[in-house]
Amino acid sequence: MKGQTVSGVRAKSSPFGLFHMISRWQALYRERQMLASMSDDALRDIGLNRIDVEQEIHRHFWEDPLRK
Repeated sequence: MKGQTVSGVRAKSSPFGLFHMISRWQALYRERQMLASMSDDALRDIGLNRIDVEQEIHRHFWEDPLRK
């Protein structure tokens, strides 16, 4: 499995690395869906606006801004 890629993203050398990566992608999807469902007032409270959210929810699932 070493050197294997998933959707162009290099997987770590153990099966747990692949599991972690897929779990992170699922978490990103859920977080982006939660952002999309928030009201404009709630977004303003956390320092975001609707344009920021639209940009975030249209990112590819493998684009992780924190690179966890």
